[in-house]
Amino acid sequence: MAGKTYVETFDAGPGGWFSWAGHSKNVPLQIENGVAVSRSPWAIDSNHAPPGAGYLHLLFVLPTADLTELPQETRGFSGPNRFVEGGFPVDFTNAKITVRLKGEVESKGAKLVLLVQGNVGDRTINYVLTGRPLEVAPEWSEQTLTLIPDLRRWTCLGARYDLLDFYGWGDIADVLRNVNVDIIFVLFTPDVTPLPAIDGDHHRLRPQIDYPIDESKLPQGVVMMDKVVIEFRSK
Repeated sequence: MAGKTYVETFDAGPGGWFSWAGHSKNVPLQIENGVAVSRSPWAIDSNHAPPGAGYLHLLFVLPTADLTELPQETRGFSGPNRFVEGGFPVDFTNAKITVRLKGEVESKGAKLVLLVQGNVGDRTINYVLTGRPLEVAPEWSEQTLTLIPDLRRWTCLGARYDLLDFYGWGDIADVLRNVNVDIIFVLFTPDVTPLPAIDGDHHRLRPQIDYPIDESKLPQGVVMMDKVVIEFRSK
């Protein structure tokens, strides 16, 4: 049975969405003629480096619940969050997310996927929908994701070695029942190769901060999104 439906077209501004330019560097969502746009170069999120599942580029971010955790500056430039203010649920179990997007990306092996993030117990758990990547093509298309709690469709991101007390591993069903942090459209996982090579485990360091990387191995291009629809299932 159908429940509430969230619709964002970006015609009236970001609606609570924003972009990301590095750790502790949220930035305004770029909107051009009612279309959300994300262009490379993209910063690298290393919070889930091995022993986690890998690295990320964060393109489009929507907080889903407690906005008090956001910096005041971010709350300012992201504008009124129409998801939170609309009272939409954080139970995404079996929800359908339809996006209208286009772009041109030299992916270098990374895939555009949905990330869901929620608190389970004393850990924050992240999953990416690797079983259903979104296609980025030069022409507009509408693509629908169904958030079924089937582990075969999802990859848990876990945590890098020094964030094991914050991020973690858990059951996708528990996360989908309480996506109370955010949803993000991400590129997973970019090839992070030190240049020049370094001794030891480079995953214990922060790429682009502690050491330079081979930028030629990273995805390049542009992704444009002009509509996001989330159809929730009623209980």
